[in-house]
Amino acid sequence: MRLSIVVPVLNSHEALRRQLLHMERIGLPEGTELIIVDDGSDPPLENTSGLPVQIHRTNDTRPWTWALARNAAAKMAQGDYLLMFDLDHIITRELLDFVVSQDASRIHFQRRFGVLDEEGGLHTDRKTLKGWGLIGNRRRIESHQNSFAMKRELFWELGGYREDLIGKPYPQGEDSGFYAKWKEYSEANGEASVEGPTLYVFPTGRFCGDVDYDEHGLFHSLSRKSKKNYHWNKQRKQECQDSPKT
Repeated sequence: MRLSIVVPVLNSHEALRRQLLHMERIGLPEGTELIIVDDGSDPPLENTSGLPVQIHRTNDTRPWTWALARNAAAKMAQGDYLLMFDLDHIITRELLDFVVSQDASRIHFQRRFGVLDEEGGLHTDRKTLKGWGLIGNRRRIESHQNSFAMKRELFWELGGYREDLIGKPYPQGEDSGFYAKWKEYSEANGEASVEGPTLYVFPTGRFCGDVDYDEHGLFHSLSRKSKKNYHWNKQRKQECQDSPKT
């Protein structure tokens, strides 16, 4: 098998339904499996599509256990490559075809904003994005270090994600820690990450002015308002500057 798509999901039933509709629309390349990790959802997630989806339930209701969920899926995966992204990101068929055609150790993706409608259709026009709360005019944003394709053997050579950080205040840093291990491997072996096609991302959270912004209620309700969260501290500082002086 060439590719294993891994997506951890927590209490995001409608977002998952739209994502599965979208994936039915674009189709999955031959030799691709889709693993959805139910990271403690209530009620449990279900496959609402005609796709051959594996839903692995961790039955772990602790907050922020996505690292454990990704590791669990990587252990189940049969593909030569792992494609990992969060549910608020949207893949395309172009992206999938690119990944299965490569032999790079790691692939990262440029990102642009986009949303999925109730039928799983992808929309990227400015009017729609503004209607979803996007602030500003930028269309392209930085690559996401936790959204990538990587050879499965390399994922485990790097040790996977740390699970001992679960339970610490958000953000625990499992993503930055894993990325640091990749960078060390990359520099030691002279293997740079290859840039792939566009990966779209819903405009939510900090992109809409509040780290917990989710007006459409598509995603989990765990709060990102933590003193360790750079983006929340920046938001609070701005709110203080904007408040009227008395």
